[in-house]
Amino acid sequence: MNKELENRLYDAFVSSSGVSTDSRRIESGAMFFALRGDNFDGNRFAQPALDKGAAYAVVSRDSGFADGGRFIVVDDTLEALQALARMHRSRFRIPVIGLTGTNGKTTTKELLCSVLSAKYRVTATAGNLNNHIGVPLTLLRITERTEIAVVEMGANHPGEIAALASIALPDYGLITNVGKAHIEGFGSFDGVKRAKGELYDYLQRTADTAFLNVDDDNLCAMASQRPDLRTVRYGVESAGVEILPVTAEEPYLRLDVPDGDGMLRVNTRLIGSYNAPNVMAAMCVGQYFGVALKDAAAAVEAYVPANLRSQLERTERNLLVLDTYNANPSSMKASLDNFSASRFLHKMVILGQMLELGPDSSDEHRRVIERVAVMKDCERAVFVGEEFEKAAVVCPVAGDARFRFCHDVVEAREVLGKEPAEGLSILMKGSNAVGLPSLKDLL
Repeated sequence: MNKELENRLYDAFVSSSGVSTDSRRIESGAMFFALRGDNFDGNRFAQPALDKGAAYAVVSRDSGFADGGRFIVVDDTLEALQALARMHRSRFRIPVIGLTGTNGKTTTKELLCSVLSAKYRVTATAGNLNNHIGVPLTLLRITERTEIAVVEMGANHPGEIAALASIALPDYGLITNVGKAHIEGFGSFDGVKRAKGELYDYLQRTADTAFLNVDDDNLCAMASQRPDLRTVRYGVESAGVEILPVTAEEPYLRLDVPDGDGMLRVNTRLIGSYNAPNVMAAMCVGQYFGVALKDAAAAVEAYVPANLRSQLERTERNLLVLDTYNANPSSMKASLDNFSASRFLHKMVILGQMLELGPDSSDEHRRVIERVAVMKDCERAVFVGEEFEKAAVVCPVAGDARFRFCHDVVEAREVLGKEPAEGLSILMKGSNAVGLPSLKDLL
């Protein structure tokens, strides 16, 4: 895109009320980008967007619209959106923190936002809009009032984190962890590490700083492979943090964090010891930017998770541990290990299949079944999805009398209807597409 067109786009953006890619939710004075996908063409909705009050419509050159007036014609509307976001971000001299990882990205982002908001005006990724469209939209929400930005970056193929970093231009970065997820796209676990490590590559090249969990051997190895990478270190074990026991009366994650000569108790509203590194990441970043430890702890305590991530819910019949937004082998293991170690009574698990594991899928689902089989205090287990059904065929412990295998949530509803769950502590974990939340009314 030539400089003249970039400047024209930016002038239109500055005079608009914001950016939208959805003609159904156009605000008056907005700038509409007619994006294309595999099954839609946003150019079809450019005129309706203008009719609904959009100030401008950015459309493709082959759309049939003439350039001029309220139409801005470009070769590629997505590239135009990304170029506009990069230009806008470069106008601000504020810290931008880029965040990625296999598990815990969104929770850590929310914790970061909560802690930093104790001292600063923060612009952060809304929900999990962390892809090639969501990152530009986040950057375009930065205003003159913004003092720090937190930008979540997701990926399921090599090169995507590098591309997002080239748009967001982060000064700081944080990788929560690396695990087996999106193996179909990354090819292998080493492929995952290389892809997530693209954030470290960017920060090393620009002489900027990464926040590094020194308790994580994979992240430490990745950082050591980039000797010029500047790091600020944090951890749970390395910092002497104590994780308190979990019981039905005290179900949430509680931490004792060293504070001078004593310990500071942090009572979170999160479920799972696997969230402890996410808490310490947020507190480390907060302290780096001058948020007092006690203020950071108070901000963590005030954060209440949503969107079915590490949530606890008591129904009239059961105690539910809900973690059904996403699942992969590493997050599934962490959830099961945490649930097994807890002092909840009368445990049950309802697990949904994990997606995008490629040729490793059967082995990974078999390992989950085997992991549940050794949980002697787990009274019942319902496995949902054809990947679990396939794995059960080759899994010797799949015949456990406690186990039920269901093709989908429809069949799971039938099972739970015939065998009601009452008086149980139930872990629900699985990929969002499986639809486990639709079972909640039976629990």
